[in-house]
Amino acid sequence: MEDSESQLLADEEQTPEPLLSSLDIFLFSLIVGLLIYWFFFRKKTEPVPEIKPFTPVTPQIRETSFIEKMKKTNRNIVVFYGSQTGTAEEFANRLAKDAQRYGMKGMAADPEEYDLSELSRLKEIPNSMTVFCMATYGEGDPTDNAQEFYDWMQGTDDDLEGVNFAVFGLGNKTYEHFNATGKYTDKRLAELGGKRVFDLGLGDDDINLEEDFISWKEQFWPAVCEFFGVEATGEDSSIRQFELVVHNDINMNQVYNSQLREKTRNSEIKPFDSKNPFLATVTGNRKLNKGGNRHLMHIEFDITDSKIRYQNLNIFIHHLIGPLKALYQSWVLDSERNILAILEDLPSLNPPIDHLCELLPRLQARYYSIASSSKVYPTSIHICAVVIEYTTKTERVFKGVATNWLKNKEVTDNGHKLTIPMYVRRSQFRLPFKPSNPIIMIGPGTGIAPFMGFIRERAWQKKQGKEAGETILYFGCRHKNEDFLYQQELEEFERAGVLTQLNVAFSRDQEHKIYVQHLLKKNKEQLWKLIHSNNAHIYVCGDARNMARDVHTAFYEIAEEVGSLTHTQAVDYFKKLMTKGRYSQDVWS
Repeated sequence: MEDSESQLLADEEQTPEPLLSSLDIFLFSLIVGLLIYWFFFRKKTEPVPEIKPFTPVTPQIRETSFIEKMKKTNRNIVVFYGSQTGTAEEFANRLAKDAQRYGMKGMAADPEEYDLSELSRLKEIPNSMTVFCMATYGEGDPTDNAQEFYDWMQGTDDDLEGVNFAVFGLGNKTYEHFNATGKYTDKRLAELGGKRVFDLGLGDDDINLEEDFISWKEQFWPAVCEFFGVEATGEDSSIRQFELVVHNDINMNQVYNSQLREKTRNSEIKPFDSKNPFLATVTGNRKLNKGGNRHLMHIEFDITDSKIRYQNLNIFIHHLIGPLKALYQSWVLDSERNILAILEDLPSLNPPIDHLCELLPRLQARYYSIASSSKVYPTSIHICAVVIEYTTKTERVFKGVATNWLKNKEVTDNGHKLTIPMYVRRSQFRLPFKPSNPIIMIGPGTGIAPFMGFIRERAWQKKQGKEAGETILYFGCRHKNEDFLYQQELEEFERAGVLTQLNVAFSRDQEHKIYVQHLLKKNKEQLWKLIHSNNAHIYVCGDARNMARDVHTAFYEIAEEVGSLTHTQAVDYFKKLMTKGRYSQDVWS
């Protein structure tokens, strides 16, 4: 998962909410913008919306040259973003809009949509520079939309002399490879001859990504001014990008309503991805937990004729649809007010709709680990998720957009097929090449999802006559009688000998809470033998902030207590396992 951006699925109760999520960062920025508007512009009379006749837009061939686009639109700053869930994109847009303060014109750009091999041509534009807002995903990987640019950087020997640049990285220190993509981008551009205008910025989502970005930005612009010999103009940096226009008597068939057309199912334009998802039919939707106030669900999708291949990768669900900081913390974060609640509770705050739309970001994708095996279900993909729904301190019911939308995708027998747009994303979270290698799987809550695929594939391997190594699962939930997910299937796999060992931590069924890391320590001799002598592979899925850290610590202690290693040696030992692909994580914060 991207180090700087949250992934929906964590549900084990030991996982606290992060201090500032991407939504929190957005809300903070929104509130600041709205408050500024309220204090300075609320007395102005709003103009009557202009009524213009509707004219259908003729599709244009997309411009892939950002250099030519900058020349045509008179821009001299381009801000590229590598973003998985939208935070880096939002930062890039803010930087591009800020440029007007300094007599410059900026544009934010998705590197996936432009030919970055033209970067050396940037010097053709006087007083120009490029900024990269680069998030890190997974085990130090670039985001999906920055992968081609990352590959280009690795293979090119282009001369970037005369190209001015700066980089801000978005990461999370709970991950092993903190800000690896931002660091590599900054280092590589300099190696190719580019001129670093300002120092690399490193944002940490584990603490406060927004503050890190603001602190970097406040120093970045003075450095840019000094470099180019310009001064701040004093102009308001809130450049309006949208205009409210009321259309009458238009053909509603010409209005985009966010729904994908059926032709998407058979699109052969390119492989299915975030911009060209496959429209899959929902073939199964069942509740997994037997009690409690939560709804945990297992959903199945038909991918027949899609040519999608998967190996327990991530599935992508895509639905279009100071004192101030202390006040923000208490009134917004602690009270969990969303944008609508803020507008409801501040009736005097009445921004024009076009301004509000400009501040609202696109709803971002939701990522889920696949809970099926392509060997067993070649034309079907399964996921496991917890439905987000609870009451906030302001007595409002908060509902997670994606999970509640999916919950209502129930299979019926009336002939109507429910569909969702999706695609499969690459991942290194997969079974060992040799079936005989032992595997140790650790996944509390919905972190069990990829391991259901692993176990089913091990069962398939045994049926094929292959020698399957020990298959050990450490699962955690709150109560055995409420949220023991896939209990029947897991117990059947254990009886059949597919699952060598099933270890379950029921955290709230006794006075003292028990988590998966406690069970690991209980079986330390067996685990050390499997890891050190039998070439076992370790897999961890779930919360990065607490569970994954505690599991790390448990393994360090096992190496120290059973393997007689020092703490430093234990840390190095498991780092080497990660490098070799024998310690894999699919975690989120």
